[in-house]
Amino acid sequence: MRIWPITTMFLLAAGIPLTEVTGEAADKVQAAPLFSIADDSGEDAVPDTDTGTGNSASPYIKGKVLDASTGDEITGAAIILKDNPEKWAVSGLDGSFSMQLESDTEHVILCSLIGYKDAELSYSPAGEPMVIRLQPDTIMLDGATVSAENKGKTEAGARAIEKTSLSVMNVMSARAIELSPDLTVANAIQRMSGVTVERNSSGEGQYAILRGMDKRYNYTLVNGVKIPSPDNKNRFVPLDIFPSEMLDRLEVTKALTADMEGDGIGGAVNLVMKDAPERMEVNANLATGYNALYFSRDFESFSHRAGQKMSPYERMGRPEDYAVTMDDFTTENMHLRSARPRPDIIGGFSFGDRYFNNRLGLMLAVSYQNLFRGKDTDLYYVSGSSGNGTENRTYSEEQSRLGAHAKLDYRFNGRHKLMLYAGYMDLRESEVRNGQNRKDWIVKMQWNRQYIINTTLKGEHSFLEKNRLKLDWTGVFSKAYSTSPDNSKIYINMQQPHLYNTDSAEKRWEHNSDRDFAFYANLSYDFNFGLEHSLLLKAGGMYRNKIRDSFFNEYTFDSATGREDLQYYGSDWTNFDQLLLTPRAYGNIGDPLNYDAWENIAAGYFMARYNWKGLEVIAGVRAEHTDQGYTLDFPRKTESEGDQNYTDILPSVHLKYNVHKNANLRFSYGRSINRPGFFEIVPYTVLNEDYDEKGNPELQHTVADNLDLRYEFFPKSSEQFMVGLFWKNLQNPIEYGLINEGQATYISPMNFGNAMNAGVEIDIMKYFKWFGIKANYTWTKSSITTNKRLREGTDVVTVTQTRPLYGQAAHVANLSLLFNFPKCGIEAQVSGSYTGKRLSEISNWLDNDIWEAGYMQLDASIEKTFKAGFSIFAKASNLLDTPVLRYIMPNRMTESLTDYERYKGGVIERREWHAQTVSIGVRYRFSEK
Repeated sequence: MRIWPITTMFLLAAGIPLTEVTGEAADKVQAAPLFSIADDSGEDAVPDTDTGTGNSASPYIKGKVLDASTGDEITGAAIILKDNPEKWAVSGLDGSFSMQLESDTEHVILCSLIGYKDAELSYSPAGEPMVIRLQPDTIMLDGATVSAENKGKTEAGARAIEKTSLSVMNVMSARAIELSPDLTVANAIQRMSGVTVERNSSGEGQYAILRGMDKRYNYTLVNGVKIPSPDNKNRFVPLDIFPSEMLDRLEVTKALTADMEGDGIGGAVNLVMKDAPERMEVNANLATGYNALYFSRDFESFSHRAGQKMSPYERMGRPEDYAVTMDDFTTENMHLRSARPRPDIIGGFSFGDRYFNNRLGLMLAVSYQNLFRGKDTDLYYVSGSSGNGTENRTYSEEQSRLGAHAKLDYRFNGRHKLMLYAGYMDLRESEVRNGQNRKDWIVKMQWNRQYIINTTLKGEHSFLEKNRLKLDWTGVFSKAYSTSPDNSKIYINMQQPHLYNTDSAEKRWEHNSDRDFAFYANLSYDFNFGLEHSLLLKAGGMYRNKIRDSFFNEYTFDSATGREDLQYYGSDWTNFDQLLLTPRAYGNIGDPLNYDAWENIAAGYFMARYNWKGLEVIAGVRAEHTDQGYTLDFPRKTESEGDQNYTDILPSVHLKYNVHKNANLRFSYGRSINRPGFFEIVPYTVLNEDYDEKGNPELQHTVADNLDLRYEFFPKSSEQFMVGLFWKNLQNPIEYGLINEGQATYISPMNFGNAMNAGVEIDIMKYFKWFGIKANYTWTKSSITTNKRLREGTDVVTVTQTRPLYGQAAHVANLSLLFNFPKCGIEAQVSGSYTGKRLSEISNWLDNDIWEAGYMQLDASIEKTFKAGFSIFAKASNLLDTPVLRYIMPNRMTESLTDYERYKGGVIERREWHAQTVSIGVRYRFSEK
């Protein structure tokens, strides 16, 4: 029976008995030096701290475990006394360990960790503190050595990627994501430096805002490849569709290089999905939880399955003239149910291994979440309303999230590798919004399904001596789809509650798809001039064809009983499926949201990377041509087709200088762009709740010049200290503003001259033996000057006003306290995040914008590991339940309002509460030894 080596700290912490050890590890050590004892220089010295193991007079051993190839500290390595396996230790967050001994005689020490070769050495308590250097494990393929890849799963791996990256980047490891309280990528990403999130209607994170730049200025990648969006109007991807446990790491690139697509002024978010390990791994988890919102009220729901998947217009084959009747509709899906929700269900499973002498790697992963979320909202003031009192809204939302992917890679030899990735992400949301004020009772029932399919085939090839010539290529097929069938909205008059006689209800059908075919190719040649300097030349290009279609139908209903026979709540009906309705003969089947769009992007680049001693220079230029257009299915007094064509030249320069050991100084310049959304250039008009919406065919794309300066210091493998400055100058930034045409007011995408965005980022990670700190702070200042309206007596004049960019918070901070007690098998984390005041909605009136006040959130998580790879964990989020508060700054339009609550002198527009969420679960890990 051979149980050496013990491969994880979790098994050790559980106290699995160790009864037999072979001498095989000793044979390995003789082949190569796997360890060293620190000399008197002190470079590898370990602080002489108390071991905490009891009698201070007893002999003990202490030391540090390092990676032999990089010198980085290793966390979680098992250190065991060979002659007494009950004596063991685990290297802490800073790589250090200590262990009490029974005698001061010489002992044999064993050290093991997955991904490294086993180590065995003799040690005398009278000696110096020990430094064990573990050699990375390697694989032989046809005489070529293939090292285990650094996938950024650990904190040390993530820091190594940041340290060696070509540009300014932040990385969150799989382990950090796993220990965080977050279930989706959208919530996890807010822990990263300079990142805030825009939340959906239930208060969950949905879109990333990088360095104060709105979601439109960023793009999302999966394994380095851009994916389409299920949004029916825009190109940005909702991050809440991705379960966080599917990732190996999360990367945020803030300065683009020439080999990256250029439409990321704020940056790019790359989701690196789980990859095949070097040894077999099995991971499984199952959890349940509850949202505290439903301790005090019921969860409202409806049967979306009873609705009709297609509108009458679709079912009839899209005829030119068809008058609908009530027989074409159903009201079964309007039956409102109210009850306490089921507990949340969260589960995941992944399996990875290598076959055929480690040539074929396989990773299969699946994740499922069924969550019940919501919020309570008090809406106090609506600009331009007649004052119907506070509207109390409740939101009840059920989220079903499914993620699945398969990753295969085949290593022909050390020079050629093929990879195939197939991913499927599916999000289904069912929501009831129930709102009442003194005048109206409005209930909205909506169901939406979104999914993204991505299939990627990639090849990597090396040629010539020392692999100097490299070629990689990628072929991609992706599809995004969204559908919202048979969504209902009902209007009730609260004066003796009854159904409104006209405009009593609405039913809406929407669906859209977005399909991509893309191909990427990159060719590089490495001129190796010697130890001191080298030159790498790289060129490549890409082409993507995108086709999008959008469908929209809406029907309006009146009361079937007429004005003389109103339908009163309580006597004539008690639930919404009992209402008697009659549809207007012809619905809104010709809406501008019925359109087709296309986009063809062609790009090519050339770049060079030069290394000389401690200096690295990367310079390049990228050319991107955009052909973007649309066709309206039902043009209304406008052209049925339109397109935009333009070419951008995007230069970039990145410098990295090794100012001292483990420290870099980076400088980056780059030009980037932002294209209009697909629907934004369509000449549409859509009727909305607050403001009607219009498209803008004259909308221009945004061009920005970006500067970055960052000092980064990595004192240990898992630690960092970063200070960065950034500055962006935007030409023709795109934001939504209010315009007036006659007596009507519309919200529309517009170009607003020039804008500036600048700021400072500070990022700190520091680990001690059992305690760690992660902290980051970002200060951002942006400015844009736009036209505003001002009432002067009976006249309305136009003035200019300078304000921040939409969604940008001046202050963003995150602080996480980490606790690691390896002998107890306990890891814990307490995380706080603060997002300062930011612009939430833009008005066309001077000083009448709506702002969101500063927001503080506190979350926590803990995990306890037992024997055989099992652990239990708990996560809690939004512990403070700080309400989201939106308000309007003091101005002429609100100064006379005396009946409204004030915040900093301004009128409070609304408050929202999301309540705490707690989950508890069990996790299983198995790794082949």
